[in-house]
Parts: sequence; structure tokens; C-alpha cells
Amino acid sequence: MSFEFLKRYMPRGIYGRAALILLLPVVFLQLMVTVIFAQRHFEGVTHQMTDTVLRELTMVVQTVETAPDMAAAIGAVRTDLAVLDIGIDQADSENVVNRRVWYDYSGSVIIQRLSDKFAPFLGVHLNTDGTVDVFAETRHGPVEITFERRRISASNPHQMFVYTIVFGVIMTVIAIIYLRNQLRPIKRLARAAEAFGRGRHIPYSPAGAIEMRAAGAAFVDMRQRIERHIEQRTLMLSGVSHDLRTPLTRLRLGLAMLDEEDAAPLLRDVADMQGMLDEFLSFAAGAAEGEPERVEPFGFVQEIVAGAQRAGRDVTLMPSEGAGQGTVRLRDVAMRRAVDNLISNAVRYGARAEVSVMLTDKTLRIRVEDDGPGIPASQREQATRPFTRLDPARNQDKGGGVGLGLAIAVDVARSHGGILRLGESERMGGLRADIVIAR
Repeated sequence: MSFEFLKRYMPRGIYGRAALILLLPVVFLQLMVTVIFAQRHFEGVTHQMTDTVLRELTMVVQTVETAPDMAAAIGAVRTDLAVLDIGIDQADSENVVNRRVWYDYSGSVIIQRLSDKFAPFLGVHLNTDGTVDVFAETRHGPVEITFERRRISASNPHQMFVYTIVFGVIMTVIAIIYLRNQLRPIKRLARAAEAFGRGRHIPYSPAGAIEMRAAGAAFVDMRQRIERHIEQRTLMLSGVSHDLRTPLTRLRLGLAMLDEEDAAPLLRDVADMQGMLDEFLSFAAGAAEGEPERVEPFGFVQEIVAGAQRAGRDVTLMPSEGAGQGTVRLRDVAMRRAVDNLISNAVRYGARAEVSVMLTDKTLRIRVEDDGPGIPASQREQATRPFTRLDPARNQDKGGGVGLGLAIAVDVARSHGGILRLGESERMGGLRADIVIAR
């Protein structure tokens, strides 16, 4: 038997699931105990008390039957059976029906017991003022026998249900408060992990139960190791790149003394090496450069496109898309480098590029499209790896690189909690690169 359909109705969060695990057995147990207690206690007690009153009602009816008339019968009952604290009066037999309030659980037991065990029974009124009116048929006509309700059933049986509900609600509130306190460390850990995934460092210290403290300590240790790794990588690549600048400068000075015709190809090689070093430094800086700031996305991208146009690149900014408004938290330097790399790749391997921004209430998308040869779908994942160059798929006549442009864009997108998606441009026919970030 499959229970897949139940998944649609189950809570998705850990708080809702924990509350369900805690409260469902308690509520079920309360209901079972209440029902069983009501059936075994109230029904049993009511049966015993009703049977006792039945003997008294039988005596009353027998007294009425032996009297010569109704008046004498009423007088005899009032005189002889006054000790029973039972009242009697002549009644109207028309429209005699059983009457009780809807929440009177023991009332249904009383009615059923009187119907089964009391032969002259016509009907009963279980009044809300604490009295009971039993209508019985005699040879002198119907009579109305009145006595107190406490003699035939336990008083206020519905109070047990009220108490059960009230105390159940109180204990549920206490359980929920306790559950919230226990789940708060999990939420703090989730927020810290999410922030770290987006490149932000927020203070966090392990708290809560032993297991939660162990998980929190493991997260803190992991975060420190990752930060040390990034720092070491940055220092290593920065050191190597810095050390290589000195011989490159000496080479440039030495080439300046040669003939211009002989030095031209060597100067181009030196320029290419300088460009590679710049890309190494950009990759070494990674996505952790700078602190996240609130920026207006369209104006931010507009500045990047304007800078690319001043550099002589054929790039166009398309109108803004989406109905979203407001700002987005971005690392200014890192995101500028990522978008600029995408634009550089687009104009390097194509004739022109188009940039668009779409902002919704949940996401920010920065799209760069070109009219170049694009990248086959089977090679797109490989193209985002560092130091990867897809010579067959891209035009290398317009300059080369070390294969870090897309890798830097991927790194920056991930540091903002987003992704870089590559596809085919429907409008221009070349590569489409989307940086998608959750707000």
C-alpha cells in the first residue's frame, strides 16, 4: 500500500514535522483514554444509579396503581414516599418526547436504560436545572415523577471533556514553546551555513543539545578550514604572480633596446604573459573580495556596460525585464569582474554582445549573449572548469586566454548563492550566459 498521496499534506519544515511527531501521539492517546474512560466509567456508573432509581419508580407506580383514583394516588405517594424526595403530579400524555441537551452524554444512557427496564415508561425530560421528569403510564392515567438529576447519573459528565481539552491545549502550548527552543539552534546553524554559502561570515557559536553542539562545532571547524584554504590559495597565487612581474618587467625593458621589428613579436608574448598573470590574480582574488553591499542591479550593470563601450567593445544594454524592485546584496568588485569577463568572452569570440537584466521578487538574472559559434551542450560543463580552453568550439583568432573567464564567473555566482547557466542564444545564435542569484 502506497502512502505517496500523504506527502502533499505533510509539513515540509523540521518545526512542523517535529510538532506533528510530538503532538499526534499525545492527542491520539488523550482521545483514546477519554473515550474509553467515558464508556467504562460513565456508562457503568449511570447504569447502576439508574437501576437504583428504577426500583423507586416502580414503587411509585405500584402505589398509584393500588389507589382508588388519581387524587388518592398522588396523596399516598406524597405521604408514604416523601422520604424518597420524589415528587409526583398528573401529566398530559400528549406529545411526551424525550428531551436532553446535545452535550449530555450520560443522558442518552439514561433514556436507553429507562426504555429497556421501566415498562410504564412514556418519556423523560432531562432538564438543565438539575431535575429529571419521568412520564409513566398508570391505570389512572399518565403521571409525571420528578426527582434530582444527581440521583441518576454522575453530575456534569461533560466537565471531564472540558478539562481534557483545556489541559490538553495548555500542555500543547508548553510543548510548542519547548520545541521552539530546541529547534532554534538548528535554524541558527542553517542561517550561518546559508550565509557562508553566499560568501558572508556571520557570528555563530554552537548551542542546544549535545548532537546540535557537535554539528555546530563541525560546521565552525569546516568553515575555518575552507577560509584558511582560500586564504592560502590567494596568497600562493598572488605571490607567484607578483614574483613573475619582476622578470617580465626586465624583459620588457630589455626588448625596448632592440629594433622595433625584432622586438614586436617578443613584446606580444610578454603582453600575453602579462594578461595571463592578471587573470591568475583575478582568479586568486576569487569571489571573497569586498563585502556585500546593497546595489541597484540595472544601474550596476549599466556602469559595467558603459565601461566596456569605452574600451571599444561592441556591447549593448537591453531594457530591464521583470517586475521586481529594490536592491540586491552583491560584492561589487567580484560581480563587476564576473560580468566583465562574460562580456570580454562574448566580444572575443563574436562580433557583438548584448546584456540584459531581469529582476523579480525572488531572483536576479544577468544575461550576456553573443553572435559567436557558441559552446556545444556536451562541453558546457567542461568549459566552466579552470584552465579549460575549447579551441574547436571557439574562435581563437581574436586573442586567447588561460581559460579562467567562465571559471571566475562560476565562482562569483556560487559565492552569492547563485549559479552560472550556459545555453544557446535564441536571438543572436551564439552563447548565452546567465548569472542567476536568489534575493
